[in-house]
Amino acid sequence: MTANLVPDALWDRIAPLLPARPARRHRHPGRLPVPNRGALAGIVYVLRKGIAWRDVPSQLVGCSGVTAWRRLRDWTEAGVWPRLHDALLTELRRTDLLDLDDCAVDGSHIRALKGGDRVGPSPVDRARLGSKHHLIVDRHGTPLAVTLTGGYRHDVTQLLPLLDAIPPIRGPRGRPRRKPRRLYADRGYDFDKYRRQLWKRGIKPMIARRGIAHGSGLSKIRWVAERAFAWLHQFKRLRIRYERRADLHQGLLELACSIICLHRLTRAF
Repeated sequence: MTANLVPDALWDRIAPLLPARPARRHRHPGRLPVPNRGALAGIVYVLRKGIAWRDVPSQLVGCSGVTAWRRLRDWTEAGVWPRLHDALLTELRRTDLLDLDDCAVDGSHIRALKGGDRVGPSPVDRARLGSKHHLIVDRHGTPLAVTLTGGYRHDVTQLLPLLDAIPPIRGPRGRPRRKPRRLYADRGYDFDKYRRQLWKRGIKPMIARRGIAHGSGLSKIRWVAERAFAWLHQFKRLRIRYERRADLHQGLLELACSIICLHRLTRAF
């Protein structure tokens, strides 16, 4: 079961990023800690199935839900997930599987059943508590960066933070890339203030205009952002937010983005 949830391709990339364990005591060392791969299998199991941490089948996964949650907390605080995502994006670009010339942005609402940080009334869900995922992808739909805000935040407010969140992605030669040449977005991003900000950064805004009939042709590129959200929400733990701590939900988002990148890289996960 562990090998199915954490294949070698994923484990080989994440193992060097995990923080070292503290040395065991010579006297009264206690029980041996659960192996990191088993704990990661528990995290991926919850991410995929969407079950509560207490319901993780330790006999199948090799790790209790409490232990998996603690490792998620520790690895999130150690910054493991963004570094894993950065490393996979670099691999994709070096193998010519990343197209940074054309990128697209979009946002998606989710419910937040337990409240917590970055939660607010959702304008599209009768003011119920919710959060919002903001995503920027390349031309193929590969996630480049993802952020989490309260459900009341407008999509356009996260346009520049998303661009700033793109890591420096190294290629086979030349300087790392951090920005696209063209950025596609729907009418929710149609503000002249942000168009000017994009031009200042050397990015051509390809944003649909409000009040104009459909048929601009921008959807030929922009639809990959919606498909990327469909990929993300195949991980059932991301469809509804249960984590009260925003950093833990953000960590699960970045882990899901890494798995999507690995699938594109290996076509086997």
